[in-house]
Amino acid sequence: MHDSDQRAAPSGVAPPGDEAITPEIFAHLVDLAALELEAEEAEYLRGQLNGQLKAVRELAAIQAGEDVPITSHGVPYTSATSPALREDAAVVCPDSQAILDQAPEVEERYIVVPDIPGTELE
Repeated sequence: MHDSDQRAAPSGVAPPGDEAITPEIFAHLVDLAALELEAEEAEYLRGQLNGQLKAVRELAAIQAGEDVPITSHGVPYTSATSPALREDAAVVCPDSQAILDQAPEVEERYIVVPDIPGTELE
């Protein structure tokens, strides 16, 4: 168990379903995570977290009937609703010589890449 696991929650802990993470709770979370944040960074992050929580609460409030099946996607991807795969076709670049002219070294219209030494792993 970490030292941070034994710390008590700050006073003013918001009850479940409350609309926002208070500055006190956020300061406690920053302390638990051992983050070093400037005041502006902390306030920005707290605002982002509160936005995420608001979105989760809004989604959780949507009533779905018992007849709605559990899905991994909201919209199924079928051949009727998905675009057809595009044909794999080679297309010549009109500016290939201009691209090759920018390379530091070219051999027979191939860009030469320097050898990168590596280490054999066992």
